[in-house]
Amino acid sequence: QVQLVESGGGLVQPGGSLRLSCAASGSIFGIYRMAWYRQAPGNQRETVATITSGGVTNYADSVKGRFTISRDNAKNTVYLQMNSLKPEDTAVYSCNAFIRAEFEQNGRNYWGKGTLVTVSA
Repeated sequence: QVQLVESGGGLVQPGGSLRLSCAASGSIFGIYRMAWYRQAPGNQRETVATITSGGVTNYADSVKGRFTISRDNAKNTVYLQMNSLKPEDTAVYSCNAFIRAEFEQNGRNYWGKGTLVTVSA
């Protein structure tokens, strides 16, 4: 069974930094697109950043220049380095990955449970 587990959330002051991690585990044949999403109270979920298996990245305009997504394929892990954090970055951040499990012909999307990031003085 494939699982995604996030870590690294917490409380940080405006202007501070946090690094989120998301590790995939289980019987994995291949991991393709990986991404971070976030959802603030009362808002819809939005895409923060995506990264392909080849390392091509894409970012929401609101985080460009401040956030960096990266992945370690050997560790089945995706990271989100968040710098210059703002109060409006406060949200639950969730990891998403398109994974083909072993013994399965097709892949599908998997989600982590999310980790809370709070930016406040």
